Parts: sequence; structure tokens; C-alpha cells
Amino acid sequence: MSDIRQAEPILEAVHALTPEIRAAAAEIESNRCLPEPIVDALKRAGVFRMTMPRQWGGPELDPLTQIRVIEALACADGSVGWCAMINSDGGYFSAYLDPNVAREMYRDLDSPTGGSLLFAGRAKPVAGGYRINGRWPFVSGCTHCDWLVFSCNVVEDGQLRTTSNGMPELRLCFVPAHETQVLDTWYTTGLRGSGSHDVAVADLFVPTERTFSFPSPPQRSGALYAYPLMFAYNLPGVTLGIARAAIDSFVENAPRKQVTMSMLTGKPVMLRDEAYAQTALARAEGLVDSAREYVFARLGDIWQTLLAGQQPTVKQRALYRIAIAQAHAACVEAVEGLFKAYGGGAVYSSSPFDRCLRDLLTINQHTMNSLKIFEVAGRVLLGFDIRDPLL
Repeated sequence: MSDIRQAEPILEAVHALTPEIRAAAAEIESNRCLPEPIVDALKRAGVFRMTMPRQWGGPELDPLTQIRVIEALACADGSVGWCAMINSDGGYFSAYLDPNVAREMYRDLDSPTGGSLLFAGRAKPVAGGYRINGRWPFVSGCTHCDWLVFSCNVVEDGQLRTTSNGMPELRLCFVPAHETQVLDTWYTTGLRGSGSHDVAVADLFVPTERTFSFPSPPQRSGALYAYPLMFAYNLPGVTLGIARAAIDSFVENAPRKQVTMSMLTGKPVMLRDEAYAQTALARAEGLVDSAREYVFARLGDIWQTLLAGQQPTVKQRALYRIAIAQAHAACVEAVEGLFKAYGGGAVYSSSPFDRCLRDLLTINQHTMNSLKIFEVAGRVLLGFDIRDPLL
């Protein structure tokens, strides 16, 4: 597990940031990116260094603690939690580079890292490295990142280069963010403040030492870096944090929200007095908390396996993918119930329920919440082959 001396200060710092983050909510939403003071506050809190190795002076937080940190930030603001989840991946991806090269790149452990593994670009081998071209979507936090990591298919003599198993070679390339072009594309339903724009690169040289074939064995020891998809496993922290924010807002507002006047007494009836509101809140609490427990149980099992020096089994991975998808479905159901129970006031953009629901529905479109998850995981449980490369 993480050294508690490393984990507790970060958790305490992000909880302390809640008022500052919530005060910036309108600016985050309207500007479609995190304000510089918020980014600086996240750096001071140690959020972007969560996955940096202890040998560098980083905290190397275990994945369960990472979820707690992200959950706390997402409870304050969904977009902040999302960027914290994505932009703390530098420690994960740099584990696959030569250690000396990686350390030189990350002299500052608080350097935010973004990128995209979708819709791969192209990398042409040249002397000393690769020339890459491409356009990648959903590059969260790209306007405040120092490094971006992009997936590229290696193209040689006009043909895709393949690996020993006949699959196209996928190479991940580290690029300084200032050498890329951010395209203003992020006009969305939710997570508006995450700044997940498209980013383009044209004929950019990347030295070989700042690239690695994916997947490949890590060049850094430690359980946190032993499984190549661990970078995607802290996603539920965002969903759970947003749902918790909706529950907390309902509890806070229900005693002072008038829904009608009593025909018998002539006195106002508050939302908290209504049976349907009480039921909606109880159901939301049960849905979110049970989903959270399942996520922690399944991820905890994987973490213990990695600590024992073993790789998680296909079944363990399938069960955790179920936990991720189920947690999101439960959180959406919970917040939809609260949104409905709150009445017409929920539809205003100033309402926390509007923001929470829009953010959750946007996360619903992420590949980790794909409609195929249950199908693929069910096939694994029944002994069929794996069809999802992210399982």
C-alpha cells in the first residue's frame, strides 16, 4: 500500500481545496478549461504527482487512494476530478521509458500529463526517432499540460509495421505540449471545464527514447507499474465523486425548498417532508455506496495480486470492468432520481443537479463505460475469448 505519510497530506489538501474549487465553478464551466489558480492549487496539493515513483521523491499512491483523491475533487467539481484523473498519468506512462530519460523529462514531478490513445496517428521511422502526424480527440486538460502522450501506428514504406503476432505496431510518443496545436472543439453536454479538445501534430520529430511500444514491459519496478492498463483503473473516482456531490446537495437543499402549501394547515410543505423525496434520497445513497464498495473490493483484489508480484487474471480484470460500468450505471440512476425528485428547479444551469447529471451523461460515453462491457465481461466469465483490448 502507499506510505500513509505520503497519502494523507494529499487527501487533506484536496479536501481543503473544495471551497476554492466550488467558487470557481462558473468560470470552469464558461471557459471550458481549468483556471490557472486551480491548476496551481492542484500542483501544490500534489495531485499531478500521485503516480510518480517514490525513488524520485513522489508518493506512488496505490490505486485505491488515487480513487479517493479523485473522488474528493470530483465532488467539488466534475471537470476538476476528471483532469486530476487524466493529468496524473505521467508516472504511469514514464515507467515504460528509460529511467534516466524519464527522470530528465519529469524534473518537476508536478508536471501535468495528458494525451489520447484513440484514433492513432502515424509515426514514420527516421534517423534517431520518428516523424509523427495526426489528430487526436478528447485530450483532457491539454491547455495546462506540460507533456502529451499520443498513440501512433508505425508506418514504414507506406505500410503499417506489424509486431511478431501480426498486429499493427502501436507506439506511444511523448510530445511537449507547446509543440502541438490545440483545436477548439470541446463544446459538449458535460465536463465542459475539462478542456478535452482535439490536438493535432504535423511532421513533428520525436526521439526514439521518448517513445515505447504498447503494450511492453515496464522499465521501473513496483506493483503500481506492473500492469499496463492501471492508468485507466481510477476512472470510477470521478463518477462516484459527482454522485456524492448530488446527494450532498439534495440533503442540503431539501429542508429549505418549498414544494407546495398544505391544504389543511396553510403552511408550506418542504421537499424534505415529501415521501418521494425521502425515497429518492435513500435509493441514491444505497446505489452509490454499494457501487463504491464493489469498486473498492474488486480493485483491492487486483492490487493485492500485483503486490504479490503476479499479474491480475482475466477473470479479475473482467470483474473490475463490471464494477466500473456498474458503478457508473448506479450513479446515473441515483442522480436521475434526485434530479426528478427536486422538481423544476433542477433544470436550471445554476442547479447542482443539472451540472452533475450532464457530467455523468458525458462520462457515460467513455469507452470504459461502453455498452459492450457487460457482454465482453460475461464472455470471459463463461470461458470465451477476450474481444476487448482494454480488458
